[in-house]
This record gives sequence, C-alpha cells and structure tokens, in this order.
Amino acid sequence: MANENLSEKVSVNMNVSTLSNIDLLVDNGYYSNRSDFINQAVRERLQSHQRTIDRIIDREIKDEGKPISSWFVGVYDIRREFVEESKAKGKTASVTGYGVLIVNDDVDEEMLYEVVTSIKIKGKIICRPSIKQHYGLK
Repeated sequence: MANENLSEKVSVNMNVSTLSNIDLLVDNGYYSNRSDFINQAVRERLQSHQRTIDRIIDREIKDEGKPISSWFVGVYDIRREFVEESKAKGKTASVTGYGVLIVNDDVDEEMLYEVVTSIKIKGKIICRPSIKQHYGLK
C-alpha cells in the first residue's frame, strides 16, 4: 500500500482564451506544463480560503461530541493498534473525512468491523477490496 498513488485525475473544461493564456505561460517557461499551472492556481485559491477551511474543521471536530480521530481532512491511517485498543475498551468509531483513508494490511477485518461502524470518505480509500465491499465504498 505504501506505493499507492495519492493523486487523482480531475477533468475540467476551460474556454480557449483561458487555456491559450496558460499555454503562453508554459511555452515561456513560467510553468512546466498545464497541470503545473492548474495545481499552483488551486493551491493559491485554497490558501486564500484557509480561515474558512479551519473554521469548518473546528466546527466538525466539535460537532456532536465527535472524537477528533473520527473526522479528518488529509490522510488518516487506521492501524492495528487503534482497532485493538478500541475493541479492548469497548469503543466504536465512525470514520468520516476528506482526503485519503488508509486501512493498514495488518488490521484484522473482523475486529475492524466491530470497532468501525461506518466509513464515509470524500477522496481516496486504500484498503483490501473486502473492506471496501463491507462498508459499501468505491
């Protein structure tokens, strides 16, 4: 799983004028290619919304007393130790997030199903196909 690609292809439609301006900058060495330009533009736009993003994250973490570990933005790793400790304490979790969810290969599936009641992710999920099937994930 460590070699898994953490990027996704996104398709966007642009008018010819916009694309021509991007191509002009690429051809003159300001960006290595169209993707480089688009990635930089998206990063800059997200940076301008950082306060809003932080506010949403704070609200989600505090909402309904959810534990921090059940809601995430970025990369979340479900490890064997987390599953074993949660089961030993009789705790369950519902995992919700935006980004990449990784369920490590050494996690016992049956124990995972007892501990993690649901998984809802907007992004990429890296785990065994049987785990995806159990939770109804793509």
